[in-house]
Amino acid sequence: MAMHKDEVLNSLAATANVAQFVSFRPAMNSSIVQSYCRVAEYPENHRFADTQSAVEALLAASSDRMVNVRSYEPNSPRSREFVYGLKSVDEVLNVLARLSEDRLHLIVNETIDINDGGVSGVVQGQLIEFAPDDTPRCVEKAGVASLPFHLGERILHTVYGFTPELNFPANARVEFSIHPKARGYHGRHTIIWEFEPDVPEFLPAVVHWPNRFSRHLGDKVYGLLVADSLGLPVPRTTVVARRTAPFTFGRETGSFEVWTRTAPREAQPGLYTTVKGWLDPFALLSKEDPEGKHLQAVLSQAAVRAKFSGAAVAGPKGSLIIEGRRGEGDLFMLGHQPPENLPSFVVENVQATYKVLANRLGPVRFEWVHDGDVVWVVQLHCGATGSEADVIVPGEATSWIEFDIVAGLDALRQLLSTIEVNQGVLIVGEVGLTSHVADLLRKAKLPARLTSKPDNH
Repeated sequence: MAMHKDEVLNSLAATANVAQFVSFRPAMNSSIVQSYCRVAEYPENHRFADTQSAVEALLAASSDRMVNVRSYEPNSPRSREFVYGLKSVDEVLNVLARLSEDRLHLIVNETIDINDGGVSGVVQGQLIEFAPDDTPRCVEKAGVASLPFHLGERILHTVYGFTPELNFPANARVEFSIHPKARGYHGRHTIIWEFEPDVPEFLPAVVHWPNRFSRHLGDKVYGLLVADSLGLPVPRTTVVARRTAPFTFGRETGSFEVWTRTAPREAQPGLYTTVKGWLDPFALLSKEDPEGKHLQAVLSQAAVRAKFSGAAVAGPKGSLIIEGRRGEGDLFMLGHQPPENLPSFVVENVQATYKVLANRLGPVRFEWVHDGDVVWVVQLHCGATGSEADVIVPGEATSWIEFDIVAGLDALRQLLSTIEVNQGVLIVGEVGLTSHVADLLRKAKLPARLTSKPDNH
């Protein structure tokens, strides 16, 4: 016979960190009786005089002076109603009385702040899914980060500075949350909410972003974390973020110079500052995003001694487009310089890097810097494009608007905000299919093509 949820929590509490709780089971006449408890400063499974005294003790011991009520049926592996963030004894007793009328089993546990910068989620087999600002039930919603377990574990360790305590059998389903501040019965950073044995082990991870966690950190940060966790060369990067403590990852490049890069919630090609040299991250955030709605972090990234720089994107029908030029690639990415012919060894090295990424993630696009020996990944995004030859975004239009690339990204962004349905854009001038200009057009999802400047001679 399967163990009840409160039995599982009671068993887990011997070794794992659980939220402080008191559990109840149905008794006669819609009443309830205490079954288990783990409350700080009380003996294991202390028997309280009555339901009210148990709730009072739990509320007093809770770090946030709030509790949740979880209801379930013993013969069902999933919970029923879940009531979050109750602050008074009367509120809790009323919820318990209402749910007990259906003869449900009940667990009252301390509320752990879901908005503390940590994440909640589920591990099942070799799959981990999670999101910030939510309970483990986030996996029932859109937008969770879905990763192979070992990849997700490495990313979480990098961001939070500790390895989540999630060493459970492969055939188990585990609901968890991790927190920057130690919490729970044992006062640790990982809290286990539910444990369910004997579930399917193989669930495929669909690695895709933007998701809720990539928006939490900033799109640029998340992509680099994925590349770093896959073992690819990423320049040493320190992240000063709004929602997490600063953290560092990546490899030393041999250069003592740095780039300062901004990380918006979602990719905004060329919109926010990227500059060689150190800038005050707090002044930069205040200047470019004073309301804190768009930029999630500022990155200080070790410079690479760039012999060649560029980008690679997955095109249609499995094709790969690699573009770049000698030296640093910031002007190329902004569309101010056209691509050059690259040496064959550079192209081959970038192709090899793409193969590693594509084998794990599917089609991707990334910015790279080659120091003569190593290809460094400096940005990574998932997904293919439809770009090829002189077509940036495939599609037909009833009319075409010409845009001279000399006008710059800001002017193009303004044009795209006013363009009408069924219109397309003809980009006049030489620009790479992998540049921020092309990224911006693909993001707009409007037909876009390249056309050469008229010859005036």
